[in-house]
Amino acid sequence: MSERITGMSMNAGFAARTVRAAALVMGVGLTLAGLGAGASASEQVQPPREKWSFSGPMGNFDPAQLQRGFKVYREVCSNCHSLSMVAFRNLAEEGGPGFSEAQAKAIAEEYKIKDGPNDQGDMFERPGRLSDYFPSPFLNEQAARAANGGAHPPDMSTLAKARTYERGFPWFVFDIFTQYQEQGPDYIHAVLNGYEDPPEGQKPAQPNLHYNEYFPGHWIAMPKPIQDGQVEYTDGTPTTVEQYSRDVSAFLVWAAEPHLVARKRLGLVVMFFLIVFAGLLYFTKRRVWAAAH
Repeated sequence: MSERITGMSMNAGFAARTVRAAALVMGVGLTLAGLGAGASASEQVQPPREKWSFSGPMGNFDPAQLQRGFKVYREVCSNCHSLSMVAFRNLAEEGGPGFSEAQAKAIAEEYKIKDGPNDQGDMFERPGRLSDYFPSPFLNEQAARAANGGAHPPDMSTLAKARTYERGFPWFVFDIFTQYQEQGPDYIHAVLNGYEDPPEGQKPAQPNLHYNEYFPGHWIAMPKPIQDGQVEYTDGTPTTVEQYSRDVSAFLVWAAEPHLVARKRLGLVVMFFLIVFAGLLYFTKRRVWAAAH
């Protein structure tokens, strides 16, 4: 009996130490999470959360918005930023900007593509084809840096996926359930609207830097790229920086994930199948084990 009591005491002591250790680990983890969130907040101001037509499991791209965003990219962004992973044929694919094949072909032919060599061994330029990808505005990275004061404008093909921010604890937990995945367009939209005069007494560490409220560190090499009325819309949409930034952000989301709508539709079909399959398994189990019960 005494051995049993001693064993129970040892087990109780071990359980108590285990609980205390788990509590200590949890406390340290929460403290580190809080410090990490504080560090992120000090380095970057979190962009305001925007509403997008493509958000959520039932979201869809707005073809008119994608066409406007493409227009902003062509007339403004393409002067410095490439779109090397997007082909002209993608413009006419389902779930995208909604251009017809003839329209996409006409857009491609407006670009000059370097090709070759020909029979004489020389490189040459030809009009673009649907199978071609958007050409870069610069021949190489060195030329891009020379034209932009030493900065290399990033490729915009996956910019909406690459440019994001940390929401910190506990918001990322809520994002799992709300399926919030729009950090990229929220960030791009905020940066395009975040140019302002620096606070009094703050100066850039290097010349030719510009103050931006939402850019990490607040000093960005890219000057304010767009102004009100700079791009003409023919559908009556307001020609403001706010609208331009929304449209080009949506377009860059599509460029980064052109099959987003198809993926969501497939996901809904899979979820419906899994629910039906789970129900069939449940009733099959009850039927098989009915005699045993």
